Amino acid sequence: MTSTTIRQRLITYLSDAEDNKIKAIYTLLESEIENEKSFSLTEEHLEILDKERALHLNGMSKSYSKQDSFDIIRGHKNI
Repeated sequence: MTSTTIRQRLITYLSDAEDNKIKAIYTLLESEIENEKSFSLTEEHLEILDKERALHLNGMSKSYSKQDSFDIIRGHKNI
């Protein structure tokens, strides 16, 4: 079973599950969920992103579509 299928099945299950089951699942995953919320970028990373965004908006950098990005990552397309 693929990860996507598992995610879809979990979402469906969780949307209708009893409250006690939801709380039990949350308790099992709570520390990981809390760690997700604590992610933050450093000032240096934010500056890099701001510079790259400005270049993109001014048309001074190369941009790729979602499909092009996937093709590049999979090795089906060269940049």
